[in-house]
Amino acid sequence: MRKRAIVLILDSLGVGYMEDAKNIRPRDVGANTFYHILDQAKEMVIPQFERLGVKNIVNHPRLEKNGGFASYGKINLKHFGADSFQGHNEIMGTDPKIPYTMCISSVIDELRKALEFEGYRTEIPNPELPYLLVNDLVIVANNIETDFGQIYNVTAPLDYISFNEVLKIGKIVRANVKVNRVIALGGENITPQQLQDSIERRKDGLVGLNSPKSGVYKQGYQCRHLGYGINPETQAANILVQKGIDVTLIGKMQDVIDCDEATKIPAVETDLVMNSVLESMDQMNEGLIAATVQETDIAGHSQDVDLYAQKIMLVDQYLSVLLEKMTEEDLLIVSADHGNDPTIGHSQHTREKALLLVYGKKFRPTNLGERETLSDIAATVTDFFGAKSPENGKSFYRLLQVPSKVNRSNK
Repeated sequence: MRKRAIVLILDSLGVGYMEDAKNIRPRDVGANTFYHILDQAKEMVIPQFERLGVKNIVNHPRLEKNGGFASYGKINLKHFGADSFQGHNEIMGTDPKIPYTMCISSVIDELRKALEFEGYRTEIPNPELPYLLVNDLVIVANNIETDFGQIYNVTAPLDYISFNEVLKIGKIVRANVKVNRVIALGGENITPQQLQDSIERRKDGLVGLNSPKSGVYKQGYQCRHLGYGINPETQAANILVQKGIDVTLIGKMQDVIDCDEATKIPAVETDLVMNSVLESMDQMNEGLIAATVQETDIAGHSQDVDLYAQKIMLVDQYLSVLLEKMTEEDLLIVSADHGNDPTIGHSQHTREKALLLVYGKKFRPTNLGERETLSDIAATVTDFFGAKSPENGKSFYRLLQVPSKVNRSNK
């Protein structure tokens, strides 16, 4: 019988601010992404989430059904701040390091020298809005969708330059800075001028390229995340492939996680992500399918409650089919990587706990409590397959293993 672990991450679907936000991120105090979407969305019909028992996590009056057939809990973020790259690597079992933060204006001269040494032309088109333009095409700038000074983006119009060349530029930047991430990304059907016109200054003064506004995600999107201080060999994906177990990474998961032997499926649109999960279930006999629904996070950055709700409802529709496809041996884990409360008053990620829903047809529903780190997901997945543990995290697999006395299928 088929045995798959399906890890589905709804990017930024937080369920309440962490206690330490009071000291380190006071602007996030009061954030509760899922609850506030339920409060304000014009429509929110999520029968599969309700059947799984999401009301055990988000006790909102709009949710009708109590109980549920899935185990449930909440997970604290161990990584500093609220970051998708750090969050996803923590999900895969990395013990997060404290990041080095610096605005790109502090290192822009060093980056110019490094790039020009490799034969690239560089300029700073507007000293009032400092960013680096490489070969009149590629923009090296702060990432303004996350915490101040933690990430630099290397963004390009892929009708004018190959992604391999963009990645070369990204690796030069990576080699000359100590921030926790450099992202090389690009899209088709956009012009160099569109990218330059998307440079803006956010409220806290950080200058960077507004990626959603630029249109980079809409067509032919490619992306590679270049991290700092991460050992992929200690993560669940690589541990499993070393054991001969198949791994498929879908959506942002394949952008972020470094696993050469995995099957990788690029996807941003929620329909494509979820269809890819279902198709992978049809093709895989044993292994891990890890996927990220990114459009929830994009809706959060846009501070669009109704768009966020639409994406959650779309995932819910696909969950109906996914649950039907599950065998008696399969395990489903639904979680998030941080929050992005569209009602909090700013458009950046929020430091929130992640929801945790865990379902298998032969397992009993139980309260998994409040976990210390997202890496508990990786530890549970490797435990499920009888593989060695990742660098970080504690498995909750044994808590699931008391067989149910009733048929708890999703029907």
